[in-house]
Amino acid sequence: MGKTIAEKIFAAHLRDTPAPDTMILDLDVVMCHEITTPIAIMDLMDKGMDAVFDNTKIKAVIDHVTPAKDSKTAMQGKIMRDWAKRHNIRDFFDIGANGVCHALFPEKGFVRPGYTVIMGDSHTCTHGAFGAFAAGVGTTDLEVGIYKGVCSFRKPETFRITINGQLSKGVSAKDVILAIIKKITVNGGTDKVIEFVGPVVDAFNMSERMTLCNMAVEAGATSGICMPDRVTAEYLWPFIQDNYTTVDDAIAEFAKWHTDEDASFVEQLTIDVSNLVPQTTIRYKPDQVVDIESLPETTVDQVYIGSCTNGRIEDLRDAAKILQGRQLAQGVRGIVTPATPQIYNMALEEGIIKVFMDAGFCVLNPTCGACLGMSSGVLAEGEVCASTTNRNFNGRMGKGGMVHLMSPLSAAAAAVTGRITDPRNLLED
Repeated sequence: MGKTIAEKIFAAHLRDTPAPDTMILDLDVVMCHEITTPIAIMDLMDKGMDAVFDNTKIKAVIDHVTPAKDSKTAMQGKIMRDWAKRHNIRDFFDIGANGVCHALFPEKGFVRPGYTVIMGDSHTCTHGAFGAFAAGVGTTDLEVGIYKGVCSFRKPETFRITINGQLSKGVSAKDVILAIIKKITVNGGTDKVIEFVGPVVDAFNMSERMTLCNMAVEAGATSGICMPDRVTAEYLWPFIQDNYTTVDDAIAEFAKWHTDEDASFVEQLTIDVSNLVPQTTIRYKPDQVVDIESLPETTVDQVYIGSCTNGRIEDLRDAAKILQGRQLAQGVRGIVTPATPQIYNMALEEGIIKVFMDAGFCVLNPTCGACLGMSSGVLAEGEVCASTTNRNFNGRMGKGGMVHLMSPLSAAAAAVTGRITDPRNLLED
């Protein structure tokens, strides 16, 4: 019997099997940010275990509230800085050099096909786009990862989703993953690895694949994963070119991680997205999704474009297509957060930042703050936000606020019309 990509990665990293369905894996990368990691750091210190297993395999950033908004968040940052200095953690990204973790770390080339990756953040599954097994973990697992470089997981079961067809103009990877979550529900991927395959995935760039994998957790999955291929190799080439003679050599090497033709899956789903239209969430669960054109007129108070889901340069370019030459609707606040300094610079050089500012948007530094209602765009009770983020839980962006998840194209359309709008109508103009 053949193996899935997840099973191959687990077999290559297996340290121990203390129980039939429990596998202890060696870790290639442990990622850390200032919201969940300080708790782990302080607990390790209290236990007299203030050490790291390998300071070259730990990647750390201050990204959730940056700059600090109050004394508590300032202390969280200080704990991270002091810890990084004590252990000579080279890849620590502080204010000015920092960015949203799941955009910054791939941009730095920290994730490779076949890697095992953990972080105290549920959207760590984003990195599965590179053909890695990447999962969010709790504080105890994070501590063990930092200290010992291992993590415990259940034997992987794979849910393969094959995406066929061709996307229409105005429909994006965000619409695809929202439609998938609607179909399989927030529990559809629980305790599973969702493997995304098919011609649509093959045609996606790395940004689109990261969007797809980023929201696998919203279907309950432990991780999302894509097969590494030429797209992966060309994205990573600046970081791997010393290891391979040509890109083709890298592609051939990556192929060893591909799922075997005779592999077994716990579940399979095939969907055709040729007739898919732009999607949006309603109410307070990521699987409460409707066609944007079918939603009764819904006015918005705020539009947010950014996050680890849709804050990359491709996302900003999409939004700019709608915003060019247009203004925010009366009474709508527009906020955009490029996910990393590099993305910010690219947007500056391409004139995209000017497009946003001319439209009336507030342009912020890279931060996760608004996405989880901590800073930089918190909603007031009763307010509605069209957002490119990943969660519409009750109170997610502020107590009593309503969040509608959608693509950057759709969010930009809402910004200029003042209501949730099918972006295809504006693209046609």
